[in-house]
Amino acid sequence: MGLSPIVSAMRNPTILSARPPASAATPQPPLSAPSASPRSKASVRASGSPFDACQIGVVLRAVLFVQLVVAIATLFVAPSLSEWLLLAATVTGGALPATLIWLLAACASKRMLARLPQPAQYASGAALGALAALYGCGLLRLTGAVGAAPWLASALAGALFAGLMMAALVLRARGRTPAATTARLAELQSRIRPHFLFNTLNSAIALVRQEPAKAEAMLEDLSELFRQALADPGESVTLADEIALAERYLAIEQVRFGERLRIRWDIDPAANDARLPPLLLQPLVENAVKHGVEPSPEGARLRIRTERRGSTVLIEVVNSLPPLRWADQPLPRGHGIALANVRDRLRLLHDVQAQFSAGMDNKSYRVRIAIPAEP
Repeated sequence: MGLSPIVSAMRNPTILSARPPASAATPQPPLSAPSASPRSKASVRASGSPFDACQIGVVLRAVLFVQLVVAIATLFVAPSLSEWLLLAATVTGGALPATLIWLLAACASKRMLARLPQPAQYASGAALGALAALYGCGLLRLTGAVGAAPWLASALAGALFAGLMMAALVLRARGRTPAATTARLAELQSRIRPHFLFNTLNSAIALVRQEPAKAEAMLEDLSELFRQALADPGESVTLADEIALAERYLAIEQVRFGERLRIRWDIDPAANDARLPPLLLQPLVENAVKHGVEPSPEGARLRIRTERRGSTVLIEVVNSLPPLRWADQPLPRGHGIALANVRDRLRLLHDVQAQFSAGMDNKSYRVRIAIPAEP
């Protein structure tokens, strides 16, 4: 049996797909035209909204930015350190509540105002900033912290800060699209690496006559992997979806390596609803197989663990490292591209609420991820 029929099937996404094939009369959009996808259009429209101020990281950066501006501005009028501290504290008493009110209003009205044209969105955000600044100024006037309230200056300053915040939020939202596209292409390229593809096909061919059921299951897993890679992903998927995809990948590698690959799953069902960027867990598992199992004649142990701790979900991928006593030269090390990709995509989705660490742990390599749990 030759490779040509199977390679032809791999080149045809319809044959590979585990879903029923579409009718020949129904035109299919080309893969090179992501604009044809309604989901992509919706994502682009959503990413253009400046009212995405609901994340903790955005709130922290906004507060720190306003405090920095207040501290620098008050240096111009304070003749001594003690007077600067007093003046900065006084201005903070009005600027901090105004900032938090604008963030709350922007977050609460995000969906409603995102339906407006972009100029109207900016105008609404600036108006909210002016009203929040007037509230802060009025607060200082009512408490007697200031004698004559600078109403006009406060309103203009609030509108200016709001405009700067919206510009920063728009740039941040637009940054999601190229990062997600690059990550998807990188994962697609790694998924169709020639050695992985042909090793898997050769393993399936070797099993066709002796164990046809196992060969069929292996090809089904492979087709599902490619179907996921070629699909149009959303902004996030559940941890349960990522685990299911990793199980298919490891089922293929289990056929290749047999007893050399020893897998342990410690899955907490309470963590399954946590959100991850699509195709995030699979490259971590693939790295563990590539650097832990593949170079070692003795194989390696691989452990995937998830756990929910309160409002946080922990994910760990741990693999034992190959012994060095049999190697004539140091084992090759990766470039860290996959790990950097995972770190950046987690930061885009969860900002400061996501934590990522990777490194040696005794005789193992451990990747640890902490993300917020779904309510």
